Amino acid sequence: MPRQLPLDLAFRPAFGSADFVLADSNRDAVAWIDRWPDWPSHALAIHGPKGSGKTHLAHVWRARCDAVILATPPDGAPPLRVILDEPQGWPETALLHLYNALREAGGHLLVVSELPPARWPVALPDLASRLASIPAVALQAPDDDLLIAVMAKQFADRGLEVNDDVLRYVASRIERSFAAAAEMVARIDRAALAEQRRVTLAVAKACVMTS
Repeated sequence: MPRQLPLDLAFRPAFGSADFVLADSNRDAVAWIDRWPDWPSHALAIHGPKGSGKTHLAHVWRARCDAVILATPPDGAPPLRVILDEPQGWPETALLHLYNALREAGGHLLVVSELPPARWPVALPDLASRLASIPAVALQAPDDDLLIAVMAKQFADRGLEVNDDVLRYVASRIERSFAAAAEMVARIDRAALAEQRRVTLAVAKACVMTS
């Protein structure tokens, strides 16, 4: 059963990865992941700002379909399900070959990046046309409610009880990203442990002010 969170947000397991919280900022992208393999193309792009959960969602898909994350062009035939995380540094011919090879083999490609592939600065015309054809779905930066839900889970994973006042205070004062939320949870955890105190608003305020 879904674990109860302080806010009225859906909560789902991430297929063997960390728990993934559904919210308006990621709902469209999650729907596309759930739709696989019934995609209109063999490729899909998920894009959004740093810390919006792109890589996390890619790992959801990886666990679901046993995809392989490629950091460099493969030697020989690629796996049938491939994830590319910010592959703009790849040689353009290698990207084009991978795209074509997966399409011809009936495979699937998931690309995650800050910019949609259609906006990448590409010199190779054939690659540019392929990238422009990939359906692209945006992830938005998390809002306060989503950050609160994520931090509530992270604190709970550490065995810490934190009230809503602490969560709302922190969420309203940190960068709107999952990375910033995780960093602040770790900071507050260390501070409470060092002082041998429970997590209070005073502890959270001190951590935020010194970050």
